[in-house]
Amino acid sequence: MHDCIFCKIVVGEVPSEKVYEDDDTLAFLDISPITKGHVLVITKKHYKDLLETPSSDLEKCILTIKKIAPKLLIALEADGFNIGLNNGEASGQVIKHIHFHIIPRYHNDNLRMWEGQSYQEGEMKDYGDKIRKFTIEL
Repeated sequence: MHDCIFCKIVVGEVPSEKVYEDDDTLAFLDISPITKGHVLVITKKHYKDLLETPSSDLEKCILTIKKIAPKLLIALEADGFNIGLNNGEASGQVIKHIHFHIIPRYHNDNLRMWEGQSYQEGEMKDYGDKIRKFTIEL
C-alpha cells in the first residue's frame, strides 16, 4: 500500500464523496473545488503521473470522464466544463497519483482563462523544431 491519500480513498481508509466507481476507476468530489461539483477521476491502481500510467488505464479514465461529464452538466445545470490534469510539481500536481479534474463551468462563475503568450519572430519555428526532434520517432 502506498502512503497516498488517493490510494487510501480507493480502499476506504479515508472517506470521500464518491460519485462513480467501476473496477478500474473512481470519481469523487474534490475537497477544495474550483467550482462546486468539481470531480476528480483517478485510477484505482497507483501511478504517479500521466507519463507513468499505461495507455489502457488512461483510456479507462477518459471513458469514466465521458460517462460523468454529461451527467454533471445536467445535475448541476452547468453551462460547460473543463477537464484538467496537472503533471509534475511545477504544473501544480499536489497528489502524486494520476488524477483528472472535471470542473463544472458557468457563464457567470468569474473564473479567468489562462492568458496566452506571443512568440517572437522565428521563435515558433524554433520551438517546433525542438519538439519535432524528440517526437519524430512517435
